[in-house]
Amino acid sequence: MAEETPIALPDAVPGFPHPSETKQLFGQADAEQRFLEAWQQDRLHHAWLLRGPYGVGKATLAYRIARALIATDPAAGDGLFGDSEPITPNSLDRPADCPVAARISAGSEPRLFVLRRSANPNTGRMRGQIAIDDVRRLREFLGLSAADGGWRVIIVDSADEMNRNSANALLKFLEEPPALSMFLLVSHAPASLLPTIRSRCRTLDLPPLSPEDHAWALEAAGTETTSDTATTLSQLAAGSVGQALRLAAADGADLYRQIVKLIGNGDRVDRTALPSFAESCAARGQTDRFEMAVDLTQTLLARLARAAATGQMPPEAAPGEHALMQAVSSSQHAAHQWADTLATISATTRHAKAVNLDPGQTIVDMFLELDSTLGRIRRAAA
Repeated sequence: MAEETPIALPDAVPGFPHPSETKQLFGQADAEQRFLEAWQQDRLHHAWLLRGPYGVGKATLAYRIARALIATDPAAGDGLFGDSEPITPNSLDRPADCPVAARISAGSEPRLFVLRRSANPNTGRMRGQIAIDDVRRLREFLGLSAADGGWRVIIVDSADEMNRNSANALLKFLEEPPALSMFLLVSHAPASLLPTIRSRCRTLDLPPLSPEDHAWALEAAGTETTSDTATTLSQLAAGSVGQALRLAAADGADLYRQIVKLIGNGDRVDRTALPSFAESCAARGQTDRFEMAVDLTQTLLARLARAAATGQMPPEAAPGEHALMQAVSSSQHAAHQWADTLATISATTRHAKAVNLDPGQTIVDMFLELDSTLGRIRRAAA
């Protein structure tokens, strides 16, 4: 039985194609080739851990693998275990008119099960974790015989979102998988997974994309940006297409420029402009802007800490950023100050969001903490 497609997918970026609809994969040829070589050598493992930073193509690769496997018919000799010689796959690409690809895009492929967070039936809101009830539905899927005896594929996106109960429930399936079943676990933080789950998977590592591949992927996803904005998105997303798409949807490049402008030359935070900026992030219906402002401020702090620690400035992501780094990121003392401030702000904003504190005040408090750090760095340099 196929999984019902939720109205709002937790792994989707509004306004952009979902990984199940994305046909091209950029910058991950090595990972794809590793899987193909295992297939060609008749050494396909039943579980694969696709690991790497958020948004670099792990889910897209999982769906590419699913399309290729499900479209293969072992009974006809086109797979690994048919009576005649199997056709050796040399690509995961599928024809434009492939019916399996169409069904997967529509969420109606009966041999694909996507294990993801679901809505709480009592509240109707999306759960924060993959619950054990979500994993239990997998038993029914694996208990049914595939109609044509072909591959059944389970995509877990993301495995990091399982709690301990759901992870242990999935582990039982990984320990005794049915024949011709393939588990593809997407993970942004594999160290958080149960060691017993990691040990039962072969790994495919997907690194951050190069600037060139990043630009191609953004163009393929349908983003319309200037070259300056594309450069900013690439820098802020650190090679993650998924993060770049979220930034593009929330006008993150302009928001980052505003954040850098608030700090100016590193002397003091502009307290005259701070209230209006905080108000713009706290207005009704601006939850995404508030979340993005918090994330991008932490991105700036990480870039300041890295520049101070390494003595090397990254390509400028906003006007004035290099001047700021030269002023406040020129010593190991500054590196420690920015790293400590990042940890403090990360903890306090996480707490503020958890207890629903006023977003505007949260933004103000965040920049006042940043202002205190500027003061400590100035005094140390005097």
